[in-house]
Amino acid sequence: MQVLNESIYDHPKYYDLVFGADCAAETKFILGCANEYLSRPAKRFFEPACGTGRLLYSLAKRGFEVDGLDLNPKAVEFCNARFVRHEMPFRAFVADMSDFRLKRKSDVAFNTINSFRHLSSEADADAHMRSMAAAVRVGGLYLLGVHLTPTEVPPSDGESWSARRGHLMVNTHMWTNSRDPKKRVEKYGIRFDIHRPSGSVRIEDELVLRSYTHKQMASLINRSGLWETEATYDFGYDLADPITVDASSEDVVYVLRRCRG
Repeated sequence: MQVLNESIYDHPKYYDLVFGADCAAETKFILGCANEYLSRPAKRFFEPACGTGRLLYSLAKRGFEVDGLDLNPKAVEFCNARFVRHEMPFRAFVADMSDFRLKRKSDVAFNTINSFRHLSSEADADAHMRSMAAAVRVGGLYLLGVHLTPTEVPPSDGESWSARRGHLMVNTHMWTNSRDPKKRVEKYGIRFDIHRPSGSVRIEDELVLRSYTHKQMASLINRSGLWETEATYDFGYDLADPITVDASSEDVVYVLRRCRG
C-alpha cells in the first residue's frame, strides 16, 4: 500500500467522508439548540473552521443563510464547489479563526468537532472568542465542541471507525502520540486507509492540539466577559440529557450565549 505523509486537511474528499457520518445528528442538535435557547427564530448560521462545509450545506438545504471560514484553501474550494453544484452562492472564505470579521452577524455559530484546539496559544484562543463575539448577535449562541483532558480519570487514547460512499471506503484510526500538560500540547497520530476499485492508499498525519482541562476551559470562556455558558452536553447530542462538566469530563459541547460586554 502506498503511504503518503500528508495533511488530512489537504484531502477534503476523504475528510468529508470520514467526518460526515455525524452530520445528521449534528444538524439536528444545532437546530434543536436554536429552538431551545434563542428568543426568536434563527435565520443565519456561521461555522469557523468549516472544513468541507458539510454542516453549512445541510443547513443551507433547509433554507437558512450560512457563512463559513477555514484556513485551508483546499477545504474551502471543496466546500464552495458543492454549493456551486447545487446552484447556491459561495459561502466560505479563507481566514484565520482567531482574526476575522463577518459582514453580517449570525444568530448561531458552531464549531463541533474540536477544530478550536488547533489554536496553539492562549492569546489566539482569546482572540478567537473576541472575533466570535463580533460575529454573533447579542443573545445569539456559539456551540463549541471540545475534547477536554480529564484530571481525575485516565484520558482516552484512541479510536477507530469506517465510512463508505459507493465504491470508496476509508478506515480511520486515531491514537495519542504524546501529552505535555505543562506546555498544554497533545499530539495525535491519524491514519486514513483508503480503498478504491483502482487500489488502496494510506495517508498518515499528526495533529498538534492545545489541551484544556475543564477549569482551563471555564477560565477562557469567562474572562472575556462576552460569553456565558447556557448549557453543556456530551457528543451524544441529546438535548434531553445535559451534563455537568467536571474533572472526569472529556467530550463536551458548550452552549454559549453572547452577552453584552
